[in-house]
Amino acid sequence: MAQATFSVRMDETLKNQFDNLCQDFGMNMTTAINIFARAVVRQRRIPFEISSPDTQITRDGAIKAFQALRAQAKNNGVSDMTLNEINKEINNARREANK
Repeated sequence: MAQATFSVRMDETLKNQFDNLCQDFGMNMTTAINIFARAVVRQRRIPFEISSPDTQITRDGAIKAFQALRAQAKNNGVSDMTLNEINKEINNARREANK
């Protein structure tokens, strides 16, 4: 496969932060950009979120995440889950996280 060079200009502080996070993820910036580009092309959308395990969770951030999940549930036709079904899913997620 032929290779091509792709240059991006960005703020130096942002570049350093991005480089450091990529290292935290076990990859370099080139690999991260290639993963992103392949996923965007394959899924025809911005398909994922990468976050650092050191990210602090705030109440405001949690509320925004919940609102995004609510919108996603509505779009996927599962917004009518009962509280018991939701709690079961939460418990399953917690069990998986503790494995």
